[in-house]
Amino acid sequence: MWSAIAAVQRGWAMAAQGDHEEGIAQVRDGLAAFRATRSELGHPNNLWLLADAHREGARFDEGLGVLAEALAVADEHEDRNYEAEIHRLKGELLLKQNNSNSTEVQSCFERAIEIARKQNAKSLELRATTSLARFLAQQGRRDEAPMMLAEIYNWFTGASIPLLSKTPKPCSTN
Repeated sequence: MWSAIAAVQRGWAMAAQGDHEEGIAQVRDGLAAFRATRSELGHPNNLWLLADAHREGARFDEGLGVLAEALAVADEHEDRNYEAEIHRLKGELLLKQNNSNSTEVQSCFERAIEIARKQNAKSLELRATTSLARFLAQQGRRDEAPMMLAEIYNWFTGASIPLLSKTPKPCSTN
């Protein structure tokens, strides 16, 4: 199972580095090996990786089909770990595929944010909020983006890294 997961991730990395066809093929081989183990643990994430590899290769329709499968698997096995990312990537693919479908794109990003918040998955919430803010800026709604990002950004800077809000003391030269 671990070898299969490694093959999926290696293929995804290859696609991200520009070797789209070979990367997608490697992800598919890894998925076949993963399915042969009869394990379902983390399968929606494996499918997300394939969909993202399709995004990298500008194969948007194929990526959307894979995400539909990922959501079905997540529902069937109640595996919600990557559900926010699946919805975020769906919005990204729809945006690349058909820029005129703005209502569905925005809905995907908002659903991803909602899921991430329910799961207290702050990094995923930040990714989804950033995607939504970029989308709104592209739609000429730039004034909404900073306010939207402020809350989640402040969570990271205020709670995770409290030293950033303090003025650093100068170093001694002695």
